[in-house]
Amino acid sequence: MASREFDGIIAGIAAPCHHSIESDAITCHSLTPGSRALKPGEKATKHGDSGGLLLVVNPNGSKLWRMVYRYGGKQKQLAFGAWPDVSLAQARAHRDAARKLLADDVDPSQKKKQDKIAKADAATNSFEALAEEFLQKNSREGKSEATMNKKRWLIGLALKDLQSKPIGEIDAADILVPLRRVEALGNYETARRLRAVISQVFRYGIATARVSNDPTFGLRGAIIAPKVTHRAALTEWDPFTRLIKAVWTYTGSIETQAALKLMALLYPRPGELRQAEWTEFDLDKATWTIPEERAKMRRVHRKPLPPMAVEILREHRRHTGNLRLVFPSSTSLERPISENTLNQALRRMGFEKHEATSHGFRATASTLLNESGLWNADAIEAELAHVSGNGVRRAYHRGAYWEERVRMAAWWAEKIGEVSRGNNK
Repeated sequence: MASREFDGIIAGIAAPCHHSIESDAITCHSLTPGSRALKPGEKATKHGDSGGLLLVVNPNGSKLWRMVYRYGGKQKQLAFGAWPDVSLAQARAHRDAARKLLADDVDPSQKKKQDKIAKADAATNSFEALAEEFLQKNSREGKSEATMNKKRWLIGLALKDLQSKPIGEIDAADILVPLRRVEALGNYETARRLRAVISQVFRYGIATARVSNDPTFGLRGAIIAPKVTHRAALTEWDPFTRLIKAVWTYTGSIETQAALKLMALLYPRPGELRQAEWTEFDLDKATWTIPEERAKMRRVHRKPLPPMAVEILREHRRHTGNLRLVFPSSTSLERPISENTLNQALRRMGFEKHEATSHGFRATASTLLNESGLWNADAIEAELAHVSGNGVRRAYHRGAYWEERVRMAAWWAEKIGEVSRGNNK
């Protein structure tokens, strides 16, 4: 802006600078309407308004608002920003606010520093900041990528309402807003999970001394409970026999054929099998070691491979060659087949979604193995990776039941083999 235009804005400044604010490096001028003294010179110049407000014009052309005052017997200075970002009216308002603090015996400079620190603390302790810190902790603890993506997505649903709020100022009513929004869409299970993950963020805040309570506790029962639907599974031998025969005669892709057969034989979690890599299998020792980053319980899980499973894997290896993944997708060799691929295959075999799913093989095996009366219930639980949170018991499961699990895997495979060959169960 030209000097004349600036003179028009600054015309109200007329008070001369006081001697106390002069220095060897800066000269001081009073300003009158229409003055052209605001042009930069070789030295910085100060142009005074009432109440200690100054406009400092530097040789480089910058024009900075300052206020000089005395507090505790010392001369001090406040910065209000640069013109034209801060207008004369705004600078005067800042000055007036500072003079009110002085009237209350508060140092404006110290108050400004305290406010800056408080603002930084509020940003660090906002819901968004604490949630990100919580997610980073989960990631360092080895939570799977799928779990992390789900938690990030859920937290994202709450950020619109809770993002910048200090964690200690958020109450149950605040949290209810995003929950109601999700609930209004009919996504009751998502709302339930959203409340749970918000609770996890607050519990992390409690553990790190950023907040004293979890307000989500009071919201239990406030949102509509989702209707529980159990995954479809065939838990009697006759319908399971029909499923096994259909799997062994399925003519879909080689990957899907092998995956479904192994789901029936080994009954792992579908994601553990779909994402399996060849390095996890020792076919000579007949073992499959599921790494902790993919196991749901975040612990390495070793499964015995019955001879039929080893045979299927050896044959499948001849098809996949040196690929990393055991079951690569048809669209990308670096991505595994999806769970939907397996479920759609079951649909094509004639099984409705309320009858059979890829995950349902686990419930089938659990039910029929327990009903056989041949195996220790703890051995079955260990094979399913349903282990106790007690460290001693986990170690016992891994050791004491291994031989029984090997025999159980062979027995289960033989039963399936009889069915697949057309014999009675």
